[in-house]
Amino acid sequence: MLKHVTSDIDATRPPARIFPGWLVVAGTFVVSLLGFGVAYTFSSFLPPLQQAFAATRGDVSLVFALSGFLYFCLGAISGPLADRLGPRWLAVGGMLCIGLGMLLTSQAQALWQVYVSYGLSVGLGVGFSYTPAIAAVQRWFVQKRGFAAGMAAAGIGIGTLIIPPLATWLIGTTGWRTTYIILGIITLLLGPVAALLLEHSPQRRGLLPDGASLSSERDTNAQQDGPTLGQALRSRTFWLLYISTFAAGLAAFTPFAHLAAYAHDHGLSAAFGATLIALIGVGSTAGRFLLGKAADRLGLRYSLMVMYFGMMVMFFWWLLAVNTWTLVVLALLFGVFYGGFAALAPALTAVYFNGRRFSSIIGVQFTGVGIGTLLGPSLAGLVYDLSHSYMVPILVSAAACLIATLCLFFIGNPSQPK
Repeated sequence: MLKHVTSDIDATRPPARIFPGWLVVAGTFVVSLLGFGVAYTFSSFLPPLQQAFAATRGDVSLVFALSGFLYFCLGAISGPLADRLGPRWLAVGGMLCIGLGMLLTSQAQALWQVYVSYGLSVGLGVGFSYTPAIAAVQRWFVQKRGFAAGMAAAGIGIGTLIIPPLATWLIGTTGWRTTYIILGIITLLLGPVAALLLEHSPQRRGLLPDGASLSSERDTNAQQDGPTLGQALRSRTFWLLYISTFAAGLAAFTPFAHLAAYAHDHGLSAAFGATLIALIGVGSTAGRFLLGKAADRLGLRYSLMVMYFGMMVMFFWWLLAVNTWTLVVLALLFGVFYGGFAALAPALTAVYFNGRRFSSIIGVQFTGVGIGTLLGPSLAGLVYDLSHSYMVPILVSAAACLIATLCLFFIGNPSQPK
């Protein structure tokens, strides 16, 4: 009863000068910037963690793989919770978890403690903040969904651009433990404030997506209706989307964990390795801003197919990248295609399955990304330890991107999911 009264009160509010959906985009931008920016510093920490705990590259890579697995697989829990409770307080809790995880990692005395403090705590934090936030953005927009999703997800690109180089500099000047403390404090100060900007849906403000006003109860019901999670799980469309995001996740996160180490293996400095991760952020930011808007005109499905195919091409380029300029090109262009993937994948899912249970659906779908993220970086590290080469992981990643492309080719018309 109270829920209906609250909705009626919200519907009588005067129109806001700024469409609240853009505040949701801003909150998601900062939540993504901090969550993934901090997470993607891991390549900067890989060598000092290896040295501090006398561990192999595969052992340390598993920390990143574990946290990446949780980023997305926890969406199967945080998504349904967001459908019921809204995204705001889940994201606040997630930001607190990330910050505390950084602080705990700074005190680790054994590698297993890093698995818990970084792999588990940071994974939990991103998992309980990212899926609810990115799902909320899809509810607030229809006509501008691609652009809004790109703007929101650009936080990942900006975070990747800024935070890994900062972490590398701090590691060199203060050590890896102090660096984790600094990153943890930054996240604790800024993350919860940004999460407070998140709102569940425009209907609770008496609005339709893109800022239109509700004219009747019929309009409200039309906008909130949509497939249930069970209906989605029984559809061919859902599983093609699932396989495509699994394959893309397996491929996409391998460079984040290993590109800096690959550069070091070819005689380049640790600072240059961190710069490569930052350049992925530069390309990713461009991809999210520019391609998100273009996708509103070209179509989300075909645009995302181009992103997957482009990622495949860049993995083949990686096989040839052995010096400074070829690695710079790799990082920039891979970033563009990866950024398009991160922005457009949830937006495409919303085309097929938007509605009351969208957070639940996108949360379950993104478990595929989580499983791919668990397998990709960790297996790449294991294969490297055995062969002292990244050729096989790179070829597997290229093949995964081709599979993702083909899944979208066969998915069918967005207006009639099967």
